[in-house]
Amino acid sequence: MAVNRKPEADRLPISQRIDSRMPNPGRRGMTPTDWAIKGELFLNCSCTVFCPCVVSLGAHPPTEGHCHAWMAIAIDEGHYEGEDLSGLNVGLLVDIPGRMGEGNWKVAAYVDERASGKAYNGILQIFSGAAGGTTGLFTMLVSEIIGAERAPVEIVRDGNKRSIMIGRKIQGEIEMLAGKDKAHPVMVSNSKYWMGPDIIAAKGLKSKVRDYGRVWDFDGMSAEICPIDWKGPKP
Repeated sequence: MAVNRKPEADRLPISQRIDSRMPNPGRRGMTPTDWAIKGELFLNCSCTVFCPCVVSLGAHPPTEGHCHAWMAIAIDEGHYEGEDLSGLNVGLLVDIPGRMGEGNWKVAAYVDERASGKAYNGILQIFSGAAGGTTGLFTMLVSEIIGAERAPVEIVRDGNKRSIMIGRKIQGEIEMLAGKDKAHPVMVSNSKYWMGPDIIAAKGLKSKVRDYGRVWDFDGMSAEICPIDWKGPKP
């Protein structure tokens, strides 16, 4: 997949955590904000069979005892305090030591280099949980934000395949699992899972993470795709 190489922007030292305008993760709280995102989230993780977190709502341990994953978020429509987020992409590196619901997540964020300053900060507020609403639970689950940066986050959605490319740091491609009816992939529907009620089962095809001291390969491992419709807290 061709990637237009551009200078890497503003990578923050780990000691600065997410952004100088945001509080230290150890003191993170919520400041309810007007925001909304519609689009799609897909991911590839270290589980050897379809993600137990989906069906157990985070209560069952991952198949390998820990969850290493990358996540890709394609924002089709969205805003943060009046700033348009539509068309922006976000990548996440997620390191969870045990059950998803027990927290202690370590997360790195890669925000589309096309984002304005306000959009960049807004996306970080949303994905740290600080903006409240759908992702507000991240203030309890994420113990450390190990870094954040602007990056050329390339997401491709083509038929039953999805891919993300963030330079050499994250290179992932997944494919939906085919169902008996070829028009409908295997999926879990009507779930109470936090991401959304309908989750399509998939598997990793070519999937590598090389950043923040993590060296992960998820070829053939569990993957999923979920339409998202997330919002800030109700007034």
